[in-house]
Amino acid sequence: MAQISVEQEPVPKRKKDSLLIRFAKQWDIQLMVLPALALIFVFSYIPMYGILMAFQDFNIFKGMGESPWAGFKHFEMFFESPEFMTVMRNTIVISLLKFIIGFPAPIMLALMLNEVRHMFFKRLVQTVSYLPHFLSWVIVSGFAISLLSTDNGSVNILLQKLNLIEEPLNFLSIPKYFWTILVTTGVWKEIGFSSIVYLAAVAGVDPHMYEAADMDGASKFRQIFTITLPSIMPVVVIFMILAIGNLLTAGFEDILLLAKNPVLREVSDVIDTYVYRIGIENSRFSYATAVGLFKAVISVMLLTIANLIARKSGNSLW
Repeated sequence: MAQISVEQEPVPKRKKDSLLIRFAKQWDIQLMVLPALALIFVFSYIPMYGILMAFQDFNIFKGMGESPWAGFKHFEMFFESPEFMTVMRNTIVISLLKFIIGFPAPIMLALMLNEVRHMFFKRLVQTVSYLPHFLSWVIVSGFAISLLSTDNGSVNILLQKLNLIEEPLNFLSIPKYFWTILVTTGVWKEIGFSSIVYLAAVAGVDPHMYEAADMDGASKFRQIFTITLPSIMPVVVIFMILAIGNLLTAGFEDILLLAKNPVLREVSDVIDTYVYRIGIENSRFSYATAVGLFKAVISVMLLTIANLIARKSGNSLW
């Protein structure tokens, strides 16, 4: 029997609408985006004009228009200053500690909560862990100072009861304890709220994969490493890229409030607190702007490098 071949006519390519036409078709959705774009433009892009202060000997009375240009003078002053190594060491160490401990903590919490089957207990833990995020650092630092106080501080009382110390210790006046206190307080404050995204990602994993793993005899612990973690890895990679981009952001409010004692400056002075002290308290606006710009440039470089590395795994921001 002879076969009859039917030639299919080529499907005409649909002409792509122009940007203006697509905007007109989605005018209601675009209108909702405009307020957010306006806020970003006003508060993030317009202030960039102030970067010019880093290259001037800024005079508050003359303004930016008439202040003399200084080139890279303030950058050189920062690199040659005696505080440079201390500030950079504290910034890098505190940032790495927060990254190494604070980044995986919400992932672990999300994985543990996902295995809880008692809904009341699960919701209770979620609520209790979320609440600290909504407290300001003024309140959180007040809690920490009260707990570590030498006068009826819970930590000192507990350590004395366990015979670990004889006299109460003023923890916030001893430099070797500061990094531990700072990182622990930060993790406690943000672990619950940061776990929300990972919980949502875990909830989106196909349940049939767990059923197949159960039939194969895989334990819950093995299922976490073979199913859950690989499934949420794209989300983890994106947040890791953002965290690496913020490696020079060691903190500001938490350090400013917990390190009030000048004795701690040797271990607590980071780029943000240094900029605040030099720029606001000492009115060296150009110098402080140069230090802040240096931090911003390094952060963008770290973000770009992290994104390039993550792109090889198929997950990246751009």
